[in-house]
Amino acid sequence: MSETAPYASKPGLSLGRLYGTGPSPTRNEFQRDRDRIIHSTAFRRLQHKTQVFLAHEGRHFRNRLTHTLEVSQIARSIARALGLNEDLAEAVALSHDLGHTPFGHAGERALHRAMADFGGFDHNVQALRVVTLLENRYAEHDGLNLTWESLEGILKHNGPLIDAKGAPFGRYEEEGLPSGLDVIPVPADLRLDSHASLEAQVAAIADDIAYNAHDIDDALRAELVGLEDFLDVPMAGPIVAEVLDRYPDIAVQRQTHEVQRRMITRAVEDVIATSAARIAASGVASVEDVRMAGQTLVTFSPSMAAAEKQLKQFLFARVYRHESVMGPVLESEAVVERLFAHYMAEPDMPEAWGRAGRSADGAARARIVADFVAGMTDPYALDAYQRLFDARPDFR
Repeated sequence: MSETAPYASKPGLSLGRLYGTGPSPTRNEFQRDRDRIIHSTAFRRLQHKTQVFLAHEGRHFRNRLTHTLEVSQIARSIARALGLNEDLAEAVALSHDLGHTPFGHAGERALHRAMADFGGFDHNVQALRVVTLLENRYAEHDGLNLTWESLEGILKHNGPLIDAKGAPFGRYEEEGLPSGLDVIPVPADLRLDSHASLEAQVAAIADDIAYNAHDIDDALRAELVGLEDFLDVPMAGPIVAEVLDRYPDIAVQRQTHEVQRRMITRAVEDVIATSAARIAASGVASVEDVRMAGQTLVTFSPSMAAAEKQLKQFLFARVYRHESVMGPVLESEAVVERLFAHYMAEPDMPEAWGRAGRSADGAARARIVADFVAGMTDPYALDAYQRLFDARPDFR
């Protein structure tokens, strides 16, 4: 990798890990983080967790793992162009969804409702719990023992959690901070009122770019919309018109791929140009300057941001809330809520989970149950549901 910019994160200047490790002769600290994430159990489970469309549908829809890999590729491309540390951007991208529940955002909503009396459920905080507490592969410690920079990126890639006065900020303004942050072991204060590194900001916007493009692809595969339906939609419309004009007679799947790859390319190029200008204008000269900049520096241009917002509104109305999607969504929410209620009443979870659940009550038991249910894959959750209730949702 070529030399990075002065405001990029430097693995040699990392704030370190909770547990000391010897130096590696072949990998820097952020590369080691990336490798630990890839080899984790939670990462493998992403293969069997829903992105938008449940796996029973077939048709090669994205799952959490394929989405994560797409985010990782986009993040590396943007980081490279901006002179940032590609390895840290990749590590944050690969870990950003490790805290997701089965059945995608439907499962998260259900678990958040179930945990309402116990501080709620947040997938970014859950991802931190996964990499610091719940992974149990190593002989000498729990968790993956990631660097502070990777932990910061997992928690704060979408921005600060509190403002300078300590009040919950952004998405946490209404309901307050999720519970559990105070028990997560970290090597140093995660500084909830500051922005994360540019590498983490890159991972966040790569997430947006990836799911905008692949949700269009998956929606077309599901035949919920046609390409022509996007002609009047900002961001996608001009590209669809361009592809249909140039390739009117090729198969729809080829047309769709042309649209998808051009959308990704133009979004990435917009982010690179916009962010480079914002970084230069901000005058940041170090990663600490980035954290204290008081603003997100990796962004879309105003015109692209407005178009992207309208595209999301279209997808929400025509795809995410389509009756063929909402039926399985509501059923999967019921599965998660009923599993949670059962294990709270009777913590007959397997092995150490069950022992921990039986020895705890109240909020402590709720957090154990939430950890267990959140870690389930879609098939595991359905099998558990069938075993406990002698029923299995069809989702058709």
